[in-house]
Amino acid sequence: MSESAGTIDREEPEAGVVTATLGSIGQAGIEVWGDFAGIYGVFVRTLYYVVRGRREPGALAHYMYEIGNKSLFFICIVMAFFGGIVVFQAGIQANRVVPDLTMLGAMYLELLIRDLAASIASLMIATRVGAGIAAEIGAMMVTEQVDALRMCGADPIDYLIKPRMLASIVMSTAVIICGGAMAIASGTLVAAMYFDVAPRTFLNAALVDWGDIAVGATKCVAYSTAIPVVAGYCGLSTYGGSEGVGWATTRAVVSCSLAVIMLNFFISGAGVIVFPG
Repeated sequence: MSESAGTIDREEPEAGVVTATLGSIGQAGIEVWGDFAGIYGVFVRTLYYVVRGRREPGALAHYMYEIGNKSLFFICIVMAFFGGIVVFQAGIQANRVVPDLTMLGAMYLELLIRDLAASIASLMIATRVGAGIAAEIGAMMVTEQVDALRMCGADPIDYLIKPRMLASIVMSTAVIICGGAMAIASGTLVAAMYFDVAPRTFLNAALVDWGDIAVGATKCVAYSTAIPVVAGYCGLSTYGGSEGVGWATTRAVVSCSLAVIMLNFFISGAGVIVFPG
């Protein structure tokens, strides 16, 4: 009798742990689904206000300066070091297999244009622009400025997120292109210094086709659209004072980075299907 009771006592805690674990997983799934639904709702309403919303060129120009001009130096420095590192490591590994590095630049350019320039630069933009948008809107939420907008009959999506998204589409794309150019320049320099690959040989675009350019451009626009929308949603869901603003900023960086990675996966897959060559 005592052995049976001991067995029952051991099984009950195990069952409780399993139930608690499943409950935590279910709760996390519900929260993630709610975030996806919220971000989708913000995106749809932003598109609506792009067509039917107010026009304020001054605000758009201000956000274009904040997102583009103030990010340009940071992105160019990051991409310059990134390009040099990639070419250096790729050259070392390729040298172990084949001594001929004449196609190093061609492969590097194809990969950079199709994926790396947009993805790496957008991850850096997410850390700066996404965090800034979430912090600014989050501070407005905890100080009840967003509630004041609603009381005046204004939609915060129209006033706060739409101009940032439009500015990001233009300026983030331009910044990514400039960062890609810096990555090409630094890669050319590293190839010439360490592997004796002439710049004319390195800058070989034989492997780059219109499919690579189309996929790279699509990623630029998609990332530039997603970052302000996701960060704006994180800002609008802020609560709890200054601590909530810090939480929203961290959440925005994580969510924007995750959005970039997920979009990269789906756009890359679609690019392989549409441009199989």
